[in-house]
Amino acid sequence: MASFAPCSTFFNSFSPAKHNPSASSSAFLAPSLTFSTGSSNSMFLRSGFSQNPPMNPGFQSKSRSFGVYARASAEKTVHDFTVKDIDGEDVSLRKFKGKVLLIVNVASRCGLTTSNYSELSHVYEKYKTQGFEILAFPCNQFGGQEPGSNTEIKQFACSRFKAEFPIFDKVDVNGPSTAPIYQFLKSNAGGFFGDLIKWNFEKFLIDKNGKVVERYPPTTSPFQIEKDIQKLLAA
Repeated sequence: MASFAPCSTFFNSFSPAKHNPSASSSAFLAPSLTFSTGSSNSMFLRSGFSQNPPMNPGFQSKSRSFGVYARASAEKTVHDFTVKDIDGEDVSLRKFKGKVLLIVNVASRCGLTTSNYSELSHVYEKYKTQGFEILAFPCNQFGGQEPGSNTEIKQFACSRFKAEFPIFDKVDVNGPSTAPIYQFLKSNAGGFFGDLIKWNFEKFLIDKNGKVVERYPPTTSPFQIEKDIQKLLAA
């Protein structure tokens, strides 16, 4: 079974990642920027959605009511999937049975990166001994804001934010090459744009049985999710 190397193993191999302030000066990209190139780009345009992320202030202040978008899955759970970790090793998500999970698509150059990584690390440190895990999936589909290699992504998260939670292989979360785990997540919790992931740092909360119970937009901070995490840990 693959194990996740702690961040400390990277400090001697890499110098600290250089942060580009201009790459994260605002929460979202300027209108001229588009979703990443590739197979899924034309899909977004054909679907009639704007290339810009939603700026609706209405969902920036609150998360949705707990469990409102959860839909029963026909027996399948998150635990039925095997994914590759950031080192290319297969990891069965069955190893997380009995734990509450927060699954999030991450990026290193987004305006939401600093606040989300900092809060995710804080929340993880607070609840990891109580049966809580964060599963981070890098994705480069939104403004090309996760362009680095897996090694660069892991070094950035570890050196800059001391991220100790598992980080997995870079995936697509929308389009024809969507990773199976994200097909499952989206089919079990519709969002503001239906099944489409809107931007970096969208979050899915999973109960101890591997069922999706809530989905949060990118601008919902990890700190806002704490009460929902506490409810599932106490269940």
